[in-house]
Amino acid sequence: MKKVLGVLLISLLTACASQTKQPGDEDMEDRDRSRDAATQRESMQAEDYTSPTLNPLTDPNSILSKRSIYFDLDSYVVKDQFRSLVAAHAKYLREHPNSRVLLQGHTDERGSREYNLALGQRRADAVKYAMTLSGAQEGQIEAVSLGEEKPHAMGHDEAAWAENRRVDIRYQGE
Repeated sequence: MKKVLGVLLISLLTACASQTKQPGDEDMEDRDRSRDAATQRESMQAEDYTSPTLNPLTDPNSILSKRSIYFDLDSYVVKDQFRSLVAAHAKYLREHPNSRVLLQGHTDERGSREYNLALGQRRADAVKYAMTLSGAQEGQIEAVSLGEEKPHAMGHDEAAWAENRRVDIRYQGE
């Protein structure tokens, strides 16, 4: 009986001793809690990035949500102001090798049907070339011309024509 009581007493003292805190233990616990909270925040942010609401292709705060490159009259030269947009889409394609885009070249209503189809194709090809120079794979990009067939603006003035001289970037599945 004395041995049993002795064992119980030692067990009780050992259990109590493990519950006592040493000086500085609070600091370690606070650091552990802070580290756990930071890890949880990082995990939540990673989940947010992959959530459908923060898709960079549809996030209005992302450059990738912009999908049109505009051109001057009778031109298929990508303007300097659109080079960063084209480069951003090329970078996205480079980082997502399974993604595919369709570049649709458009013109305004002036010019013959044949001329507009050819100009729309040259515009789409110019954007494709710029994307491949920025690292996108040629196989990820298809360039087509719609000519004057799908206008953005329906007017018959310079403002409408300027809006219709463009290449639209369409991601596969959109």
